[in-house]
Amino acid sequence: MAKKIGTGTYLLEHAPSAAAYAAIVGQMEGEGPLGACFDYVEQDSYFGKDSWEQAESELQRRTVGTALQKAELTAQDIDLILAGDLINQCTGTTYGLRGMGIPLLGLYGACSTMAEGLALGSILMDSGIARHIVAATSSHFSTAERQFRFPLSYGGQRTPTAQWTCTASGAVVLAPCQNAPYLRAVTIGRIVDYGITDANNMGAAMAPAAADTILRFLADTGAFPKEFDAIVTGDLGLIGSKLLCEILQKEGVDIRKQHRDCGAMMFDPEQQDTHAGGSGCGCSASVLCGYFLPRIRTGELKNILFAATGALMSPTASQQGESIPGISHLIHISADKKGGN
Repeated sequence: MAKKIGTGTYLLEHAPSAAAYAAIVGQMEGEGPLGACFDYVEQDSYFGKDSWEQAESELQRRTVGTALQKAELTAQDIDLILAGDLINQCTGTTYGLRGMGIPLLGLYGACSTMAEGLALGSILMDSGIARHIVAATSSHFSTAERQFRFPLSYGGQRTPTAQWTCTASGAVVLAPCQNAPYLRAVTIGRIVDYGITDANNMGAAMAPAAADTILRFLADTGAFPKEFDAIVTGDLGLIGSKLLCEILQKEGVDIRKQHRDCGAMMFDPEQQDTHAGGSGCGCSASVLCGYFLPRIRTGELKNILFAATGALMSPTASQQGESIPGISHLIHISADKKGGN
């Protein structure tokens, strides 16, 4: 059983495995620095469908299907799927997975959804109530822009702090302790509100939550940043990443050598004009599944912390003058199932 220590950190006794994982992205993501890491790059933003919302559902369905195929499992072998997206009522997930017949727990953690799914899934796996669980999420540039900011036809000017919502999806099949990567511990995020009201500056809104979760994990476990090959944040982008390091330095913690941000890694800001970097549920999910997990499996990386971040904003609340709360859930992922950090 998972053992709770400190303020929301759980050590996983049986260290479930990320048995298989998949990442599918859109054309722009495929043209970025990580393009060769993904299982498939779709050139059609509609994914063969009639609307962007249908496209995102198809994107998530394909990604989950690819992960199951790589795990040599069928939908009938999966006890539970934990999934969500950015669209109202988790539309991408609901319509994408409805034909699979897998028991579903729908999640909304904004861009932290992948880490939330992995955290809950690994705790459930560790309790022994399931043998196979899938954690999945997705985002689509056009669905997110339409819901959270302006219709694409509006042609609004993007500010320097704005991030580019990724058309991407990631899925992980969790199984009983088999082989690396192993999920060793999780820290559940707390809502942290820095008072940011600008929807085009989500990196600044999420960075304090990432700092809070990372600090709590280090304090709860007694670990130090130097013990990890990478401390990976979800999609703080270029602005939020700088702020995160500044906040942690003020607390006496320096992660600059270990820090990697999925939003900063996804695009080439010079060549692709993505301003502060990538964002969206699928950003951290696809980078985790396409870049980091394969390197842990091969032993290139031994230990990482994956702290996906989410801006828990609502268009309605923002129109009423509310600030944007942030949250970050953390997973310790290792090439070893036991031993020190």
